[in-house]
Amino acid sequence: MQRQEYIDPIKKDLSHFLLGIIEKSGAACSVDMLQKNFCAPPSLDLGHIAFPCFFLAKSLKKAPLQIASTLAQTIAALPAAARPTLIKQAKAEGPYLNFYLDLKELGTLVLEQILQEDQTFFKITISGQALPKTMIEFSQPNTHKELHVGHMRNLALGDSLIRLYRYCGFPVVSTTFPGDVGTHVAKCLWYLKHHQKEAIPTTMEKRGEFLGKIYTLAHKKLEEELGTPLESENREILTQILKELHQGHGEYFNLWKESREWSLLQMRNLYKWSDVHFDQWYFESEVDAPSVALIKKYLEKGLFVQSEGAVGVDLSSDNLGFCLLLKSDGNGLYATKDIELARRKFEEHKIEKSIYVVDVRQSLHFAQVFKVLELMGFAHAKDCIHLAYDFVELPDGAMSSRKGNIVPIQELIDEMVKLIRNNYLLQYENLWSEEEIARTAHHVAIGAIKYGMLRIDPQRKIVFDLPEWLKIDGESGPYIQYSHARISSLIEKVAPKYAASANNSAIPWEELKERSEEALMLKLADFNQVVISAQENNRPSFVCAYLYDLCKLYNNFYAECSVAHAASPEIGSARLALSKCVREVLREGLSLLGIPAPKRM
Repeated sequence: MQRQEYIDPIKKDLSHFLLGIIEKSGAACSVDMLQKNFCAPPSLDLGHIAFPCFFLAKSLKKAPLQIASTLAQTIAALPAAARPTLIKQAKAEGPYLNFYLDLKELGTLVLEQILQEDQTFFKITISGQALPKTMIEFSQPNTHKELHVGHMRNLALGDSLIRLYRYCGFPVVSTTFPGDVGTHVAKCLWYLKHHQKEAIPTTMEKRGEFLGKIYTLAHKKLEEELGTPLESENREILTQILKELHQGHGEYFNLWKESREWSLLQMRNLYKWSDVHFDQWYFESEVDAPSVALIKKYLEKGLFVQSEGAVGVDLSSDNLGFCLLLKSDGNGLYATKDIELARRKFEEHKIEKSIYVVDVRQSLHFAQVFKVLELMGFAHAKDCIHLAYDFVELPDGAMSSRKGNIVPIQELIDEMVKLIRNNYLLQYENLWSEEEIARTAHHVAIGAIKYGMLRIDPQRKIVFDLPEWLKIDGESGPYIQYSHARISSLIEKVAPKYAASANNSAIPWEELKERSEEALMLKLADFNQVVISAQENNRPSFVCAYLYDLCKLYNNFYAECSVAHAASPEIGSARLALSKCVREVLREGLSLLGIPAPKRM
């Protein structure tokens, strides 16, 4: 089902008005068609919103330039009562029809909705068919490995998509799929059982991190013993471990159950710290045996081929190579588990669309899985979507848990909180409570990490740069948060001065005549359209760019237009209201990124 196009209030009014004029000219179009074509002029000198006339050229059999000129003349000839009060003037600029808006009407139509207590502006309503129930799977860390900064890109991206989809009215199910079985687990258990000399931390919270270090040691030791008499023995032990995990009993299985909880606690603590919640937890171990049974069932039906005990399907006709589904020892692979998981998702939650947020290395994997589902006759194969993203790298190259060259997430969090306290919050030690200082440091750390992960398009690599991400004077989360805090502080100080004016009359938007004020008003009106575009394209980076631009515009406004010392109470009252609108949009925008908005920093 397709979502009906959202029409913002400005484009809605202009589209209805233009439709009547254009239809009289003999062109066939609709409100939806018109509103899709509006754009921003390159300069406020040319108007507030522009309507390109190119798409009307064919039906009207005229040049776009001529169409724009005719429309402008037609509008100018209309009596004032026949034009929407929103339109102050319409002028032709080449093939564009540019509108100058009445700022009082703009304020009433849009900005006052932002200030409503029920937050009307932030409630997108869509007409037409119900939106598809969508499951978004993200954050699939492996147990028995250490969580590192690279995991935060997936976590931040998936969480923001959940928030964007829900804001836009979609019924959404959020889910995670940790990898709690497999060769990496067997390696870790092998080392714990046969080689571990390192002391297990006494506190449970430290044991997940400890397991990650054990995995690195295990991998290195197995590498060192390749080509020695121990190699064959090690391989046999690893096979035995995997067999016990599959069967669900044995000493390795018991060790797995205990150590698995260490990793899961680390994950839950990170999710709590990051304010990320899942409606459903799936585990690889839960679908391991059932997925093997499912593949065997379809093997009997003749869909798959078997050779030397291994089972798979040839997808070379679709340029997808050969998809191996069962190894010769009878164990499944990642594809095997994802096929069973897809079936469960649609059956258990009655979803209509399933999005997998997984890194770009798995593109072939998911293409194969979706194709196999299609061959199996799975009706929803076409509704499965892989949202690929590129890696997070350190300045000196890619990270690897096997090699141990990672930035552990807990070490990163501790370092960030320490830097934030020392660089920004130390001055408030005797003014704020310890609780507020700790909470603010926590919120700013979240802002730095999530914004740093989200502002880059998912298809581009990220080079992790802690100092840049913590700046409050650049394109960073703390910069957006600091802007919100500054505006909150300004409002608290200035509001009493204009209380009488605000209580006794409507907001005098018409007093806002400076270019920086106009630019802010128009930018605020764009918010919902930016959010919808971010959701439709699965790009939270659109929201990041918008918030950064909004902050820059507000800083220009603040430098040019005094709020506290305005020329008149009316101007001051309007500027105060405009500042409140910016604060509310910053707060809502940060929320869509999963970032808190501190009231002071």
